Amino acid sequence: MNNVKHHLTDSLLMAYSAGTLPEAFNLIVAAHISMCDECRARAASFDSVGGALLEEAEAVAMDDSSFAETMRLITSGAMAPLPTPSRPAGKSVLPAPVRDYVGGDLDSVKWQSIGMGVKQSILPTSKDASIRLLYIPAGTAVPDHGHRGMELTLVLQGAFVDETDRFGPGDIEIADEELNHTPIADIGEDCICLAATDAPLRFNKLIPRIAQPFFRI
Repeated sequence: MNNVKHHLTDSLLMAYSAGTLPEAFNLIVAAHISMCDECRARAASFDSVGGALLEEAEAVAMDDSSFAETMRLITSGAMAPLPTPSRPAGKSVLPAPVRDYVGGDLDSVKWQSIGMGVKQSILPTSKDASIRLLYIPAGTAVPDHGHRGMELTLVLQGAFVDETDRFGPGDIEIADEELNHTPIADIGEDCICLAATDAPLRFNKLIPRIAQPFFRI
């Protein structure tokens, strides 16, 4: 996609290239760069820099368990390869990295209703962060909330607006403890997002706070 306006930061791309992000964040970065020409090129440049640094580094003795640990990281997805463009026009809503977790496209998603027409599907990843698909009907608002950590939200279909800007397909919003917002799905189309968090959200109203443990948000 060439019309993406909101991109990943250099620090997130470098951490992705180095393999130091939680699995949930790895997945959302992989999904974004499969949709964004600019971030995919930047990620490739960080991979090149990392390769050059390895070539210049002094050789050190390896621990006997190094090979087994490397294979564990590869099989767990922590060292995911750089995605290639994966979304032919009109054929798929979910990028290829997400389809691998779901086992198909939208018709394979196991949705859970969380009220007001909003649905979610929590994807299986490591416990240090969580990631979910969100379906938000057009015109529907997500309860206003803040953050106890970082939240990355990638738009896959439709769009949403909040106090900061409008986010359309391929755009990613990076939220931290300083952001309080009320995302609202654009009226033109139902919004489908991929959202990753490394800490529970901080809801500002009582009912969402009561429901929060049941929906693991």
